[in-house]
Formats: sequence, structure tokens, C-alpha cells
Amino acid sequence: MTTTPARTLPPTVRISLSALRAHKRRFAGTFLAVFLGVAFLAGTLVMGDTLRASFDTMFGEATSGTDAVVRSADAITTPGESEGVRRPVPTELVRTVEQVPGVAAAAPDIQGAGQLIAADGDPVGGQGPPTLAGNWITDPKLNPYQLAEGRAPLRSGEVVVNRGAAKKGGLSIGDTTVLRTPDPVRVTIVGLATFAGEDGMAQVTFTGMTRADAENYLTAKPGEAASIQVRAGPGVGQKELVDRLTSVLPKGVEAITGQESAEENTEMISSRFLTVFTLFLLVFSGVAILVATFSIHNTFAIVVAQRTRENALLRALGASRRQVTAATLVEATAVAVTASMAGLAGGIGTAAGLQALFPAIGFPFPEGDLVISLLSMSLPLAVGIVVCLGSALLPAVRAGRTAPLAALRETAVDRSGASFVRAVTGAGLGALAIAMTLIGVLVSPSLWLAGLGAVLALTAFVVLGPVASTTVVRILGGPLDRLRGVPGGLARRNALRSPKRTAATASALMIGVAVVSLFTVFGASLKATMDQTVSRSFAGDVAVSTPSFGAGGSGLSPGLAPAIAQRPEVADAVGLGRGVAEVDGKGRALTVTDPVTLSRLFDLGDIRGSLDHLGPDGIAVTEAEADRQGLKTGDTTRLTFTDGRQENFTVRAVFGRSELAGEYVITRAAWAPHRTQDSDTLIAVSFKDGVSTAAGKAAVEQVAARYGDPDVQTRDEYAESSAGGIDMMLTLVYALLALAVLIALLGIANTLTLAIHERTRELGLLRAVGQTRAQLRAMVRWESVLVAALGTLGGLVLGGFLGWVLVRAADGAGDSAFAFALPPAQLVIVALVGIAAGGLAGLRPARRAARLDVLRAIATD
Repeated sequence: MTTTPARTLPPTVRISLSALRAHKRRFAGTFLAVFLGVAFLAGTLVMGDTLRASFDTMFGEATSGTDAVVRSADAITTPGESEGVRRPVPTELVRTVEQVPGVAAAAPDIQGAGQLIAADGDPVGGQGPPTLAGNWITDPKLNPYQLAEGRAPLRSGEVVVNRGAAKKGGLSIGDTTVLRTPDPVRVTIVGLATFAGEDGMAQVTFTGMTRADAENYLTAKPGEAASIQVRAGPGVGQKELVDRLTSVLPKGVEAITGQESAEENTEMISSRFLTVFTLFLLVFSGVAILVATFSIHNTFAIVVAQRTRENALLRALGASRRQVTAATLVEATAVAVTASMAGLAGGIGTAAGLQALFPAIGFPFPEGDLVISLLSMSLPLAVGIVVCLGSALLPAVRAGRTAPLAALRETAVDRSGASFVRAVTGAGLGALAIAMTLIGVLVSPSLWLAGLGAVLALTAFVVLGPVASTTVVRILGGPLDRLRGVPGGLARRNALRSPKRTAATASALMIGVAVVSLFTVFGASLKATMDQTVSRSFAGDVAVSTPSFGAGGSGLSPGLAPAIAQRPEVADAVGLGRGVAEVDGKGRALTVTDPVTLSRLFDLGDIRGSLDHLGPDGIAVTEAEADRQGLKTGDTTRLTFTDGRQENFTVRAVFGRSELAGEYVITRAAWAPHRTQDSDTLIAVSFKDGVSTAAGKAAVEQVAARYGDPDVQTRDEYAESSAGGIDMMLTLVYALLALAVLIALLGIANTLTLAIHERTRELGLLRAVGQTRAQLRAMVRWESVLVAALGTLGGLVLGGFLGWVLVRAADGAGDSAFAFALPPAQLVIVALVGIAAGGLAGLRPARRAARLDVLRAIATD
């Protein structure tokens, strides 16, 4: 007789699969939790791989005609910058390069910052991606941009712009606009270009000018270029071409292959955006999976408790502990594998949807097929299975410990409370977390110690959950007896019935709310810090500034501050420019300004020495930086500039604060011999006595209109705009955390649904003694609200504490003073949303409970 495939399976597997088929709904929440977590993780990895491959292809195609790049060999990199600043190379090197055997063509590549003004008068881009300008290279193979419409610039004032920037700015061929370089230049668009067939290189804007215009507006003097692009003749390889070029190049100038240049560009995009972006999404994937862990564990714990009698019968019939444990793990494995496989498909669909969505919201996602690597599929699959099995392990072990005599009892209900050991352990962990955190942020600043304390605090909250849940639910549910009568009182008692279950259900929501609260508190603290910085350091009346969020923009014209100072309403105006140099061998940012006027418009703290006579060879340094470098007034330090020249500077002043003034200050006379494209990042203006803010601001705006019309803001407006990127960040954070909160709410709904199954007879009896359907629904909904309120309250407390830790840790890690701020309005909104979401989570279980047949419910065993 032949056996069916089902009979070849071990008995424990057959029992598990039969139980799954019979009770599919019990695991619906677990399935969704695993599915959503795996889909988010897989989608993030697939999107990251696709973006990297797409940019790789894009740069490869755009630079396919460039076989070598000649550039300066050395770069100066300042802290926090991934890409260094290189000195220009002389354009006269083009003639030398063209004479090298095997060179078919060579062209100088002049690059700088240039921001287009849109048709509506607003700048195009500048809130993150760079806004570039350069010479239009006439050799189409050497030019990474391809002319798509119109013609190349031939006369001064004519430009080609990338098609994406033109669309965003509402510009077309024949339009006249302004290009900030940073001095405003009137330009006429004569052509539109693409980058490797795309409308642009991501959101980077590019304006191509004639070579003469590029030298005039983008360089300190004619005859300089960022690099020289070289094309090889037939039969000459890139490596061979570089070897030939290297032998004729002067000292300090190098040649790299075109492939190496493309790889550097891809790496620059990857390090600046893709890596950070992917890591950002992975963090939220981790939060979602952590929340899912609690929901999955709670589901299996309830299911095991409900199957006490069934498992006891199996033990009485001869099943071993190992077999009962294995049966539960088989169910978990089946759910994990199916949900994770579905999650992989969902992740691929998510990445495909984002690939279609990004262009619609203004971010050009490069065209191309999705890149689905082994890692992007195997890692989420493994995570989903491990998380599900790990969450089910303890309930499975508990199932295996079921005694055979339990078959003689009534079906067990999990009524476990909080043990003394749990209370002591949680209290100990909490005390240790507080001690480590306080040491890490107050006594001996250490990010690692503070981070470990924060992790221990989270663990302590989870361990103490069942201990605290009884007291907290009693307090939170107290008003229900008076406000909702008997249904409210029953809801409170149901939530108190199993403190461990209630706490586990609430813990999932607690983590989601904690992370939301953490970012809310940190964002409010950043805003408070910026406001404090401006209030304390900025003594002017108005500020003229470039976008503070992101790396884009072309800066402000160095001629704007002197022009503003000429107005009769203005007492002082000073511009803050930026330079870079190596100070005793270390790359540092320099503030280029008029130090005397700077001291009148900015609070620099205590000043040792004098800012009056820095001159062309003097420098002012902050006290903190002077201590790090071992400098004091009168000492000499060596500065190496991007042009390769080294000069000794005398420290003539040491000042206390660097929040807006920077750590190193030199005069414009000292910077002039080494400058490249000169610009200011901020202009501070103070008015004469008797001039109102409105009148003074109007006068400054009249002057600014002649220089590209940058924003003129009061001190409060400047502080608010400086923190403008924080709201954008918080919006993205809230959108991403919505997934974690959704998983938590699915856990609440699933727990209530299983609890209704567990209390079927009890609910039937309540209906039999007169409870109406509406009262039954209200009882279940209020129980859901109480669980959500418990999780929300715990999340607010934990998130506020972690926010304080993060702010204090950031304060100790740098020189700037961070201000801690609790935003009550935002936190109240978070609390209300969390509680309201709990009410929504209870709707479906409440409807299901109200539909129970009274007689069948009473007869349920």
C-alpha cells in the first residue's frame, strides 16, 4: 500500500499543520507583522542596490568618452566633509596634454557654484543637492552633458541648463533669468541638456557657460580650471594614457583614468546620500521589526495558554516535552516562512513603486531594472524567520512544560502576574541604566556609555512592564467606572486580568511611541538650540543668508555687505565668507571676514588679544581650538592653502565662542591671494538708532534685489529658517514610524481577538444576563484604549528620557551648547494619536465579540 505524502510527515508536524489550518485567523496578526517588517527591510535593500547600480551606470555612460582626468594631486578635507577641496590647475596645461602621443582631445573643465533663479523669482534647488555651473565643453565625448534641445552657448551671457532644472524653474529656451555666481549675472537660455539620458544628475542643477564667462565668474583669475578632461586616440587604453600623461605633468598635478573618476563620483554620491539614506531606512526597519517581535511573542504566548488542555492531552497520550515544543515551533516556522516569502515580494513591489513615485515628486530615480541581489533577498528572509522563531521560542518551551494532569482541568487562561524576581530585576536594570546614563552624559561624557545606558533603560521598561501595568491601568482606568459605567469597569478589570499580557501588548506600541517622542524632543531641542545660539551670539537686527539646510546654493556676493553698509539706515554690516586651509597639517574651515565689525555684530565671548590688527598675516582662534592645538596669543601657526602656498600666521586673538563665527577667523586681505570662487554664507546687519526694523529691512531688501534678491530676515525669522530642515526631517521620521505604530496596533487587535476567543463563554454569560451588544462593543473598545494608553504613556516617558540623553550626549560631544526642550503641544498630540489609534485597533475585535451567538457562546467549552 502506498503512503500519502501527509503520512510521511512526523506526527508533531501533522498536528501543527492541522492546527494552523483550523485556526488561521489566530496567526493573521503575526503574519502581517512579519510581512510588513520583511517588506520594509527588503524594499530598503533593493532600492539601495538599484540606486547604486543606476548611478554607477549613469556616471559610466556620462563619462564614457573621458579616458583620463588631469587634476591637482592634493586635497584639503575639513572635518565633516567627505570630499576635499583641490587647487585649480592651469589651463595652459591643455597644450602640453594635447602634445602627448595617444591624446585625441583635451579640454579644461571649469567648475563652480551657480544658482539659477526660476521664472517666479525663487532660486532653483539649493536645499541639499549642489547647484553647479561651469564651462560648456564643446567636444561632445568629453562633456558629460549632452545637448538635447537648442544649441551650445556662443556669446557672453548665453547658457545651457540641464532639462530637470529648467522644468523645476519653469524656464525654457529663449528665457532670460539670473544666475547667482554669487554675483548676479543676466543669462539667456539657449539650450537644454541631459546627463546620461536623464534630465539631470539626481537633483543637481547645472548651468553651462562660455569658457570666457566661466573664467570670469567662477574662478579667482583667468587661466584656471578644476581639471582637464582627456580623450584617448584609437588603440590607447586608459591606463596607458595615464602613464604617458604622468611623465609630462608638473609636480603636484596627477592624472587618473576616466573609470577611476567615474568611481569617485559614484562613491561621492554614495557616501553623501545613498549610504546615509539607506542606513536611515534600515534603522526604521529595525524599529519596525523590534515592534513586531513583541506582537509575535504575545500572540504565541496567548495561543499556548489557550492550548494548555490540548497540549496536556498530547502529553497524556505519550508526547514528550520536546515533541510538544517542536509542534509549536513548527507552527512558528510555517508562519515565518510564508510571511517572509510574501514580505520579499512586498519589498520588491515597494521598491518598484518608489522607482515610479520618485520622479513624480521631483527626485529623478535613474531608469533601469530593479537590482535584486542575493543579500537583499537572503537577509530579510533570514531576519523574518529568526525573529518569528525567536519570539515563539519561550512560549514553545512553556508549552512543552505542560503537565499531563492539566488535561483534567478547565482550559487554562494566562493569568500570570508580575513576580517579585521580575520587580527586583527590573528595578536593578533601571538603576544601572540611570547610573550609566548620568555618568555618560554628565560626569565623563561618553556616547558609548550613554548609548548603553539608553539600551538598558529600554530593557528595564520592558521587564518592569507587568509590574507597573497593574498600577498604571488602575489609575488610567479609574475614571471609566464613573464615565462609562459597568462596561468601563469591566474593560478595566479585563485589562488587569493578565498584567504580563497587557504589558507585552502595550510594549510594542510603547517602542513606537518612544521613538516618535525621542525624535520630537530632539527636534524641539535642535530648534531651541538654534534660537539660543542666534539670541546669544547674533547682535544684529537682520540677516541676509543662503539656505541653511543642505549643501546647495551659490552663497552671497562679497560685494553685498559693503553695499548694504552704504545705506544711511545701516550702522554696521559684515559678511562671513568661508575658506579652507590646513592648519599645522589638519584641514580646517576658515571664516573670512572683517574681524572688527564681526566683534560688534556677534558675541564672541571673552577675547584675549585684539581683533583690531589681524592684517594679512594674523589669525583669531576659539579658546577650545586653541587648547586643542596648544596655541596662545603671540604663537605662530602654519597655514597651507589650496593653491599649495604655505604661510605663517600669528595668533593675535583667542575668543570664547564659535557658534556662528567659526573656529578660525582671518581677514579678507589674508584670504585674497588664495581665494577661488569667493562668496559669503551670512551677512549680519545692524541699524542706526531710531531706525525701525521694518524701515531698515526694507532698505536692505532694496540693495539685496541688485544681488540676486537673497532672503533678508529678522533675527527671529533667521533662527526659524535655520531650523527649517528639522520639520522636514520630523515629517519623514513620522511617516516612516507609522509602519512601526501600525504593527503595534495590529498586535493590540490580534491580542484582543484572541482574548475574545478565550473569553467566549464569559461574553455569552454577560449577554445572557442583560449586557447589550453596544455595551459589549464599548467594553472591548475601552480595553483596547487602556492598553494603548499604557503603551503611549510608557513610550512618552521613555522617549522623553532618551531624548534628554541624546541631547546631553550631543552637547558633550562638541563645542556648541545644546539646549534641551520638551515640546508639550507636540507630545500631547502624540499621546492623543496613540490613544485614538488604540480605539481604532479595538473596533474589529469589538464587532466580532458583539456578533457572538449567546447560546453557542455559553455552551463553549
